[in-house]
Amino acid sequence: MNVWGPLSTKREPNDKLRKMEKTLKVVIAGGGTGGHIIPALAIADELKAAFGAEVLFVGTPRGLESRLVPQAGYPLKLIEVGQLKNVSLLIRARTLLDLPLSLLRCRALLREFAPHAVVGVGGYASGPAMGAAVLSGIPTLAFEPNAFPGLANRLVGKRVSAAAVNFAPAAKYFRNAEITGIPVRKEFFVLQPRPAGAPPHLLVFGGSQGARALNTLMPQIAAGLLAAVPGLTILHQAGARHADATLAAYQSSGADAARWQVHAFLDDMPRRFEAAGLVLSRSGASTVAELAAAGKPSLLIPFPQAADDHQRKNAEVLVAANAAAMLIEAGLTTEVLRSTLIGLLGDGPRLAKMAEQARTLAHPDASRRIAEMVRRIAR
Repeated sequence: MNVWGPLSTKREPNDKLRKMEKTLKVVIAGGGTGGHIIPALAIADELKAAFGAEVLFVGTPRGLESRLVPQAGYPLKLIEVGQLKNVSLLIRARTLLDLPLSLLRCRALLREFAPHAVVGVGGYASGPAMGAAVLSGIPTLAFEPNAFPGLANRLVGKRVSAAAVNFAPAAKYFRNAEITGIPVRKEFFVLQPRPAGAPPHLLVFGGSQGARALNTLMPQIAAGLLAAVPGLTILHQAGARHADATLAAYQSSGADAARWQVHAFLDDMPRRFEAAGLVLSRSGASTVAELAAAGKPSLLIPFPQAADDHQRKNAEVLVAANAAAMLIEAGLTTEVLRSTLIGLLGDGPRLAKMAEQARTLAHPDASRRIAEMVRRIAR
């Protein structure tokens, strides 16, 4: 018997069937950054819409989940657990001391909520929750957005029931892995192609917090870049903390003020992607998934302090598919960045090929496939 019904094309669950049968209950654990929690919320929405699932999130007070999950209308339980990677010995020792307590707290939460499955999305809370689920015999699904899994997912990878990964290289770290992609807003998949002969437009996107390297280097090359590429315009998202300084640097650069804009944040990112002929950005998992969905050529500069250098590994997958170019931040000079951008912006056929290849890496049905995997293991 199919306890939670088939995956309907309708988004409203069958209320009569739900009353007759047990409600699917799922814990989603992890977070910390938007790259973890935004896809997690998309998975929760799909579980709720497709199966009428009851979803509980487990996270930490310091992660973005403490704000975004309640805003989305889902309950959130908090545990205390910190970092083990790229931190001081004191913080690492404190985290190791907290781990047994966080594991016990998670086991208590699981006994109380009695989920049919636990989904780990990576981040601080994912490890203890997934470990508690494995010890309790509860089916588990690991979601891994990066080409190289984070520590929490590597620790439980061979003990989970199944895994949903974004990049093929990550699959070897898990049992029963499927390449599902990352849930991305549907608007990214339906962007209109840029008109033939449209003037070049560069979107500089450092993520919600901005990217210091991009904020520092771009104003230094803006005047020369605009002079070398006729008709070019630049839209630069600098992040709230760096927007004023970045704006001042552009203003003092001598670059034509009519051809560039600096913003702390950009609204309607699908529309911003649509207008761009080339995207200059970091290579976080959500960013590269959006680039693929939008079919956009990109120049990627991985964040060098990312855990396990996962941003570089993400970028390497796109580069190997001829969907992007990459520059390493260490030793990056203004001349190298300027000449690389000039070369890309002046090579229309290459940009078109990169866009075509980017689309081959897109996964428009990621949310549906991940929700179906959760339903499947929960049986």
